[in-house]
Amino acid sequence: MKKSHLILLTLLIFAVLIFLFMRTKPASNKIERNIPQKEEAIAIVTDDTSELVVLEKAVEMPALLEMPAVSKYETPIFHTGYTFLYAEKYEQASWVAYHLTSEETVKRFNRTDRFLEDQQVKTGSATDYDYKRSGYDRGHLAPAADMGWSSTTMAESFYYSNMSPQNPSFNRGIWKKLEEQVRTWAMDYQAVYVVTGPVLKGNLSVIGANQVAVPNYYYKVLLDTESTPKKAIGFILKNEGSKGQLMEYAVSIDSVERFTGIDFFPGLEDGLEQKLEASFCGSCWTWSSRRSSVVSNGNSSATAAIQCAGITKKGLQCKRMTKDASGKCYQHD
Repeated sequence: MKKSHLILLTLLIFAVLIFLFMRTKPASNKIERNIPQKEEAIAIVTDDTSELVVLEKAVEMPALLEMPAVSKYETPIFHTGYTFLYAEKYEQASWVAYHLTSEETVKRFNRTDRFLEDQQVKTGSATDYDYKRSGYDRGHLAPAADMGWSSTTMAESFYYSNMSPQNPSFNRGIWKKLEEQVRTWAMDYQAVYVVTGPVLKGNLSVIGANQVAVPNYYYKVLLDTESTPKKAIGFILKNEGSKGQLMEYAVSIDSVERFTGIDFFPGLEDGLEQKLEASFCGSCWTWSSRRSSVVSNGNSSATAAIQCAGITKKGLQCKRMTKDASGKCYQHD
C-alpha cells in the first residue's frame, strides 16, 4: 500500500472514532429542575436539542401536610411562613397554605404595611399601581396577624403575591372575622392547617395595567389533626360585605374542592382524607373569636381583657371578661 493511501486510511479511522466519541458523550451543561408535586417529575433541557423531556421519578420534597395537590407543570413557591401557587393569568396566588400553631398567634412584630413585589415570582407579581384608585383593598390571603411571629414572616405577608383585590366591606368585615376565628381555633386546638385563596374561574373583571383579576368568591379550608377525633371544615364567601354569621358559610371540604377544582390535603391517608373531607360537623368547632396578645420587641406585654370563650349551659357565649391566656374565665377554664 502506498504511503499516501495509508495516511488517508489512518485519518479516516481517526475521524470515525471522534464521531463515535461525540455521539456517546453526555451533555456537559445539562440543566435539571425538580418540580414539587405529589407525583414527582424532573424536567431536563439539553443545549443540543433544546428539547424538554419529562421523566417520571419520585424525588424528596418537604412533607407539608397543608399543601394542595399540584401537577407536574406547577411549581409552588416557599416562603418562611407560607407556601403558595402563583396563577400568572390572574396575577395572584390560586392558593396559600400554612400551618398555624398556638404559639404563632402571639404577635411579636407589628404590621409593616410595606407592600412589596415578590421577587420569587419570576414572571412578576402585581404592583402598587394596579391597586391604586381601583376601589379594592389589597386583601391578605395569609393574614399579617398570622405572620407576626417573626420579622421575616411579617414582611413576607405583605408581598403582592399574597394579595388579592377584595371589596373593602368584605375585607374589613366577614373576611376579617373568619381570620380571627382561625386564630382562635389555632389557640383552642394547639394548631391548624390552613389553605386559603380566591376562586379563579369564570369571566372575572380586572384592575391595573397588569390586569389583576377580581375574584367573585374566596375560600378557606382548615384541618385540625391535634384533636380526637380529627376534624376539617371549609368556607366559601362572596366578595362582598355581609352581616351574616360565619357558620352560615361553613361547608364540607368536598364542597370547596368541587367549587374550586383544587384537591386539598392529599398528604392525608386516603381513607382519613375521604372521611374528613366528605363530612361536615359545625358543632365540632368552637364559634367565638378572640384577639391574640401583642409582644413588643420579644418581651411579653400585658394582655387586654377579652370576653370569655366559654359556652354557658344555654349554649351562649359567657359574658365574663378575662385576661387568662386560655381565653376563658375561671369557671370555664
